[in-house]
Amino acid sequence: MTMQRRRFIAAATGTAAGLMLGPSWQHRASAADSSKQMRLGLVTYNWGKDWDVPTLIRNCEATGFAGVELRSTHKHGVEITIDRKRRREVASQFADSNVELVGLGSACEYHSTDPAVLKKNIDETKAFVRLCHDVGGTGVKVRPNGIPKDVPIEKTLEQIGKSLREVATFGADFGVAIRLEVHGRDGSAALPNIHRMMQIADHPNAVVCWNCNPSDLDGEGLQSNFDLVKKKIGTIHIHDLRSTSYPWKELFGLLKAARFSGWTLLEEGTMPRDIVAAMHENRAIWQQLTAR
Repeated sequence: MTMQRRRFIAAATGTAAGLMLGPSWQHRASAADSSKQMRLGLVTYNWGKDWDVPTLIRNCEATGFAGVELRSTHKHGVEITIDRKRRREVASQFADSNVELVGLGSACEYHSTDPAVLKKNIDETKAFVRLCHDVGGTGVKVRPNGIPKDVPIEKTLEQIGKSLREVATFGADFGVAIRLEVHGRDGSAALPNIHRMMQIADHPNAVVCWNCNPSDLDGEGLQSNFDLVKKKIGTIHIHDLRSTSYPWKELFGLLKAARFSGWTLLEEGTMPRDIVAAMHENRAIWQQLTAR
């Protein structure tokens, strides 16, 4: 029996206990089971978007990528519309492999000025939480995607923060974290604004997904922005490490100093000629960056 399957069975049989003991128990259990070192995974944003689940698992195993975040709308077809039988199949495929299903990447966002659109996004997030629980994942990625120009910014930040609190509270009962990606235009990816959203959310089950954006260097620079949210970082979206457009050494130095031991997930938009070869190359660079 693989370690992954043992983890899956333990999680499935421990669900009732988790619900009784609450989200703090869930987080302690996850921390106790996780490696003390950072872990490398893949986001199926572009690399992997055309792979079904068996191909995705096979290529991750071959390249030393230990986990995957499944982006919605892509070929693997892990969507909120799939039935219980398919959910069990997906959970079993990952449980029988050496690749962990880190979570699901939704496009849910909470900045709309239309109450009906906001409610739809909140309801869809809850559907992703149920799906994530059923397929054996541990978190759902959501995002801010803009700051409306005709609304006071504090009102929008408050709306996003309160929405995060609602879905984080819901997710805690399923053992599924809500991961707010540092994302969007017109200031929604600015780290001071992300910090404010998280302050308003004020829930242990809402965490930050650091996204390695150029705007991370704004204001007083990378360390200052990192320090705003470092206690709330749950996952990291890195990009192609072969590129020198981001200060990778400085970022990984900050992560090591903060004793970060979670997932660093490669999410890249530019398509290489050979994705598997590019994954091998990124794995080698990642090992150098994470060496202590």
